[in-house]
Amino acid sequence: MTPLDRIRNFSIVAHIDHGKSTLADRLIQSTNTVAERDMQEQLLDSMDIERERGITIKANTVRIDYTANDGLDYVLNLIDTPGHVDFAYEVSRSMRAVEGSLLVVDASQGVEAQTLANVYTAIEADHEIVPVLNKVDLPAAEPERVAEQIEDVIGIDSTDACLISAKTGIGIPDVLEAIVTRLPSPESGDPDAPLKAMLVDSWYDPYLGVVVLVRIMEGTLKKGDQIRMMQTGAKYGVDRIGVFRPKMENMPSLGPGEIGFITASIKQVRDTKVGDTITHEKRQTPEPLPGFKPSQPVVFCGLFPVDSSEFEDLRDAIEKLALNDASFSSEMETSAALGFGFRCGFLGLLHLEVIRDRIEREYNIELITTAPSVIYHIYQKDGTMHELHNPADMPDPSTIDHLEEPRIKATIMVPDEYLGDVLKLCQDRRGIQLDLTYAGSRAMTVYDLPLNEVVFDFYDRLKSVTKGYASFDYQMEGYREDNLVKMSILVNDEPVDALSTMVHRDRAEMRGRAMCEKLKDLIPRHMFKIPIQAAIGGKVIARETLSAMRKDVTAKCYGGDATRKKKLLEKQKAGKKKMRQFGKVDIPQEAFISALKMDD
Repeated sequence: MTPLDRIRNFSIVAHIDHGKSTLADRLIQSTNTVAERDMQEQLLDSMDIERERGITIKANTVRIDYTANDGLDYVLNLIDTPGHVDFAYEVSRSMRAVEGSLLVVDASQGVEAQTLANVYTAIEADHEIVPVLNKVDLPAAEPERVAEQIEDVIGIDSTDACLISAKTGIGIPDVLEAIVTRLPSPESGDPDAPLKAMLVDSWYDPYLGVVVLVRIMEGTLKKGDQIRMMQTGAKYGVDRIGVFRPKMENMPSLGPGEIGFITASIKQVRDTKVGDTITHEKRQTPEPLPGFKPSQPVVFCGLFPVDSSEFEDLRDAIEKLALNDASFSSEMETSAALGFGFRCGFLGLLHLEVIRDRIEREYNIELITTAPSVIYHIYQKDGTMHELHNPADMPDPSTIDHLEEPRIKATIMVPDEYLGDVLKLCQDRRGIQLDLTYAGSRAMTVYDLPLNEVVFDFYDRLKSVTKGYASFDYQMEGYREDNLVKMSILVNDEPVDALSTMVHRDRAEMRGRAMCEKLKDLIPRHMFKIPIQAAIGGKVIARETLSAMRKDVTAKCYGGDATRKKKLLEKQKAGKKKMRQFGKVDIPQEAFISALKMDD
């Protein structure tokens, strides 16, 4: 068992693309944790989609043995965390399992919005923080300016920040020494006390069942122990214990301060609540660890198979993904236009994209995704409150007292020359400015924004008006009342449930007009004319008419009496009228997909 003062548990926090995973690769490589022949880029990012997009989605862990300059052997437990805002709960729980953080900042880009968010998570968890300036070998790198910026914006002393290039390996020995000398060891932990271990993460392995990542606080965990989860009350027998060097390696036991994994024939990831306390069945610890908030889905959308015969395959795919991702919720729903599918809840738009890509790629199912929506609170006149996930389920407006929508606090960092465009974008999205400060030549603005304006295409618009230079981060702020209405789309006087959305009354007409114009281009022409309308309740606020295809019925009349032509045209008109009454308009699948992408 490793003595406490020789253990260092730390995580790497940074904005997206500042080089967390590459630094983790170099630390693993320079300590010979993995043989040279097994080394590959982004070693800890095991999912294809992580490698392809160059992002980290799941927090990963590795145990490194390191002999320091003082000749002593240390055990370093590294957790590589995601940088993206949608996976912030992965970051927050990883922070609770470790005592220190390496703050990686790109020496050419400087501090970004996500850097701030992740650093504040680390500071809340009482971490010792070591600043690391990465990419110092780039011609555009300005380490002195960025070090000053870290001091100004975050307030962390950066005089002895490590200057490194994770790609080429410059400065990696300094980082290893800094981890040993500047980060604290686990404070206390009695190996003979009753077992108290934190459940940091869990995932499903097809051969072993659920693999649970644990951090031992007190006591010792051995193979064969009977353990109990304190939140769920479930009991299990431990089959395997080990650590990751990134590959699994079995160990006889884990002691205080150590991070490792256990398997215990657990069938479902749902049975393992993240943040739960694990203790011995016979000798229980009196106090459980303070848990942390379960992740709440904030964005909802419907997933439907393009080919309705693939519904069962989609159900299997969603069940398998839910095995590995407890933050993703789903329930069945049906739609008149799209058939059977699922209504799924996600942590944000990137999470939605990742899940959708995984279903399409890993299970070969083509999907239609309906417009993302958020949860609204509906207060009815009798005093009850309901959550509305799908605008199509909105109750009768006469019974509603008022509606509340979720608001977020958004932090946007942007170079000075694009500030005007960003402020205009936020004002257009009903934002309320809370703060505007400067860090060097970059402005940092804080806005209170409605979440439903953000989930649509806010991020894409922000990137396009700032040519990709803005960085954006948000946190949920709660609910506030606003003047919201449900806008329905009617095609040939039939409501299309998949296209109904919640909009602010002031913007309903503009949204409705855009949607009608778009559908007019997308729906193919029929033999009769088709009205396309946007309505709020019984009031039509926008309309387009798709003209009919017509046959020239008077072609065979040459000369003769004009009444004959008139008679034929009247007959055609009557036929078209009858057709419109009984005709069915087919809206092609592409039209749905395009209409739901309101990016123009």
